[in-house]
Parts: sequence; C-alpha cells; structure tokens
Amino acid sequence: MAAKLRNVITSAFKMHGLTLRSEASRYLVEVLTPLDEGERDGWLDHMIEIIQKQPLSSSMIDKIVCEAAVQECNAEQDEEGENVFCIIDAFSVPRFTYHPDRKKFIPNTSLGIKGPVLHGTADDKATLFRERYTILQQRTLRHDLFTPPVLGSAPDEQTKKFQLKPIEFLLGSTAKLGDIIVLGMLTQMKEGKWYLEDPTGYVQIDLSTANFHKGLFTENSFVLAEGWYEDSLFHVNAFGFPPTETAKSSRAYFGNINFFGGPSSTSVKASNKLKKVEEENQDAMFVVLSDVWLDNVKVMEKLKELFAGYSEFPPTCFILCGNFSSAPHGTSHVKTLKESFHNLGEMLSEFPTLIKTCKFVFVPGPQDPGLATILPRPAIPNSITEELRRKIPSAIFTTNPCRIQYCTQEIVIFREDIVTKMCRNCVKFPSDGDVPTHFAKSIISQGHLCPLPLHVCPTYWAYDRSLRIYPLPDLVICADKCDPFTTTQVECTIMNPGSFPRTNFGFKVYYPATREVQESQIQE
Repeated sequence: MAAKLRNVITSAFKMHGLTLRSEASRYLVEVLTPLDEGERDGWLDHMIEIIQKQPLSSSMIDKIVCEAAVQECNAEQDEEGENVFCIIDAFSVPRFTYHPDRKKFIPNTSLGIKGPVLHGTADDKATLFRERYTILQQRTLRHDLFTPPVLGSAPDEQTKKFQLKPIEFLLGSTAKLGDIIVLGMLTQMKEGKWYLEDPTGYVQIDLSTANFHKGLFTENSFVLAEGWYEDSLFHVNAFGFPPTETAKSSRAYFGNINFFGGPSSTSVKASNKLKKVEEENQDAMFVVLSDVWLDNVKVMEKLKELFAGYSEFPPTCFILCGNFSSAPHGTSHVKTLKESFHNLGEMLSEFPTLIKTCKFVFVPGPQDPGLATILPRPAIPNSITEELRRKIPSAIFTTNPCRIQYCTQEIVIFREDIVTKMCRNCVKFPSDGDVPTHFAKSIISQGHLCPLPLHVCPTYWAYDRSLRIYPLPDLVICADKCDPFTTTQVECTIMNPGSFPRTNFGFKVYYPATREVQESQIQE
C-alpha cells in the first residue's frame, strides 16, 4: 500500500517537473496515508501548487519544503473554519504594487519596499497619485473599447476601438490633433484654470463645450477626456470616468490574491466552506446606524427599543457609526463621551442574548475624539471605551474606514460626509439631480472612497491604499448625513444609512445571504 502511494506521489510531482528526495517522499506517504483516496488527490494537488509558488532553488524537493507546504494547507483549513467574521482596520490593509511590465500585483515586501510611516515623505505623496493612475490605466487598457483590434477583423469592428494617448504625446506635437482620448487627473494648477495631469506631464484644458457623462467630477479625480489639441490647449468635447469592471473580472486576471485583508492567505472568495456557511445562514443580518448620539436622551430611548426588538432574533452584527456626540462639548467632550459609553453598556446589559450572540462594531465619526481629522482615523481611544468593553466583550472599536469579511463577502464601512463634500466640490453638478447614482458611479470608477483634493479631505499619504476599493467589495457603506439611499452598480452595492436622529430614527439592514438591503425605522 505504502509503495503504491509513494509511486502516485512521485508521479504527481514529476508531472510538474519536480523530483522528490527519498526522505520527502517518505514524509508525504506518512501524511497522506490516513486520508481517503479521493481526499489524497485534492491534498496532493494543493501541496504541489503551494510548492510551485515558493522561490525554489532547484527542482529537487526536500523534506523541509514539503513540511512547509503541509503546514500551509493545514493553516488554510483552520482559517476557513474560524474566519467567518473578521474586522480589518485601515492600518492592516495588505500592500500591493501593480507592476506594468509583469502585468500583476506584487506584495511590497517582495519588492523590498519599506513599511509605511504615518507622516510620510514627499515620495509617498507622489506614489499616492501614481499608483491610483496605474491601477485605473491597466483596468482601462483591458476594456473592450481600448484593446487593440484583432488582425483580420472587419473594418467596422476596428473603428469601434480607441487608443489612449499620454499627455507627452500632445505636448510633443506642433500640429493640430483631433479625436484624442487622454486618461489624466483633473487639477487646478492656477486659480480658475483646469489641467489634466498624468505621469508624463500636464496640459491645460478648455471645458467650455464639454459634455459631462454620469458622475461627480471633482478635482483630483481621474477622467477620460475626449477632444482635440491645438496651441498648447486641449479642447474637451466629452468627459467621462474610466470604465468599471466587476470584482469577478478583476480576480480573473489576478487570481486569488487577498487584496482585502484579514488572516486568510488567499481571497476568501475561493473558499467553498465559507460559501456554504454563508448560504446556509439565511437569518444573518447586519444592522447599520449612523450618527448614534449617545448624549441624546431621545436617541438612547430609541436604541433601547431597537435592542429590545432584536433581542428575540439577534442579528450577526450591529454597525454603529459616529459621531457619538450630538455636538462638541469643548474641554468636557472626552468626559461626556466616556459617560455616554458607560450608559450604553448599562443599557446593553439588560439584553444578555444580544451580548452573547452579536458583534457590536463602533466606527468613529469626523467629530469624535482622536487624532487630527485626517483619514484613515484610528479607533476611539481605549481610555474612553474601557468600561463598555468590559461589560460587552463582543464590542469592537475600529478605524474609519474599516473592512468586514463575513464568510466570502467583503464589506467596507466609511463614516464621512463624503457625498456632501463631493457635491460641493464637483466641477459641474449633474442636471438630473440623481446624486446617489452619480456618487456610486464616481467612487466605483475611481476605485477609491475619497477622490477629493487632499486639502478638502486630508489623507495620510502612505495609508491612501486603505481608501481604495479595487477589486470592488460586495457592499460599501458610506455613512453620510445626507438622505439615505441604496444603489447597485457592477455587482457592488453602495448604501447610506443616513443620520439616525435626523431621519426619524431610520436605519438599514443588510442580509448577506440574499444581498438585499432593507430600509427600517423605529416608529414614534
């Protein structure tokens, strides 16, 4: 039996151009003998796949390499069983850099790039925009409209293809150029004058006759501009955002890399076990509230009604977004908020079922205590929340923005009045007034939660990647004080629960099994 299994293992490795040393084959025989024949094939294939990804110095595989592969397989099995629910803070988001020559994302550790520093250098600021441009450029060049025409195709099919031109192509021309398409960042280098900028240069643009497509076009957003160039001025006829693509399409190009974060070494989308758990748990739900003013008596009364209503059917998670005070309290702000969290802990103690079965996730708002109002914001300090955390062990205070991985689903939470700010800073407000659709189109096309100038929405340069949403998650919660909305584009749902007190105590409920969002309200 052992000899037959050894032959099977040796043959499998030889088919992949690998040769096992004798001690390695003996070790694998010991590991695989207790398994059923059907399971052996799957484990063997997976181990070979893991070994092939390692930086091997030769095709001779020794026991140490096999032991590492077995440990990784076991770790992945443990991860799939344990990581049903996982919170990823903004400072733990994986760091990958797109390599244009190799056309793949490579971990920064493999490239020898040092870890980020909170107060970065000028290089970090340049890298911020360059990497955003590179990601959008590679996505645009893969789109059907921009892929080179197939040799032998019909002429009418070829005319549908477009070609991106770098700005240096325009600057190096002395003749008039027509029907030019440029991907660049919209910026104002001089007051009242608009420019397009890419890594090769910048050019002034004329927007007087431009036709704006769907979206909120703000300064520092990346756009596709179509028009003609003459005398150092690019006359724009049409303005649009880079084409979008589904998360499934993105992963088809880049494999099962874990862009999202969390303990899993690969994307949870590939986990059949977690998918099964997700489908079987039809009752799972996420209750989302924003502007939970804990110093407001009416809000606390309605929260008690909310918790009482859900005590018989506990949700998976309560997502409570700040601000957690109705107004700044000056020097007594921290003391007031500490008392408010203490009161919330006392209230929740009346509902032991919720404490036992639910997660309580707290995301800070713009006016909550902490460091300067620069994104990403750290969690509310432990000194303020220690009493609540002692009473409610399932309470999780996290950063803004943050990420939740539930089974195979990826959820991003962002507490900022971002819709309001983008409307205020857009070049041209949409004539149809359908702000939710335009907003969703903007952040999905940009692959970024905050495509605004840094002076409008300051960001730690080295941690800008925590605001990126590429590949697209399943759900983006943008908690804004504007009216609630829910919209879906390219299989990504964008949802705003609205302000809890300002919407007569309205909130949203998300059902992961069906991916539905339900509007709810606590009646007067």
